[in-house]
Amino acid sequence: MKAKSGKTRERLLTAASRIFAEQGFQESTIAEICEQAEANIASVNYHFGDKETLYLEAWRYAFNEELNLYPSDGGVVEDASAEQRLAGRIRSLISRVADEKSYSFAIINKEMAQPTRLLADILEKEINPQRLKMLELLKECLGQAANDQRIQYCHTSIMGQCFQLLRLKHMQSARHFPNYPSDLSDSKAFAEHVVHFSLAGIQAIRSQHHN
Repeated sequence: MKAKSGKTRERLLTAASRIFAEQGFQESTIAEICEQAEANIASVNYHFGDKETLYLEAWRYAFNEELNLYPSDGGVVEDASAEQRLAGRIRSLISRVADEKSYSFAIINKEMAQPTRLLADILEKEINPQRLKMLELLKECLGQAANDQRIQYCHTSIMGQCFQLLRLKHMQSARHFPNYPSDLSDSKAFAEHVVHFSLAGIQAIRSQHHN
């Protein structure tokens, strides 16, 4: 019974993460989630209590599943150079954004368009450690050029490149710009571009400071 209950919970989380990603919190219904998960409404009440908790847990489930597939370090060893470790993190992030089943980023995208404020605490707990690690790496890469403003600017520049891929994916899927060139479909090539572009920019800032 316990194994069966665990499988039901996982089916609910899988269905919920996909539906919340596609429709957002407001438009998604418990009935549709239950239908997709082949579960009854009582099981949602049993495992989660309400729609709000299911939303939080579905995001957390999707996020952790994506990290299992694409570890945040990108497979780069801890004793590699800061530049190599930063490159690994960029590749991991873009792999997660590009994966059609990466629902956590799509949920955040919907959340930005129609805020519920339900995700604020969980995003702080799950996303902030990733952000802090990236900031540490940027400080290493920038060296003496690493004042807080430069670190934040570099971080914003890298994240902007990564999430542009997500925005274009959603624009194309929603057919807002059906004729927009689809040359970002090769996510690995795009990741390599972002890595090279970002590292070159960091090196330029570092060199400028030394001069």
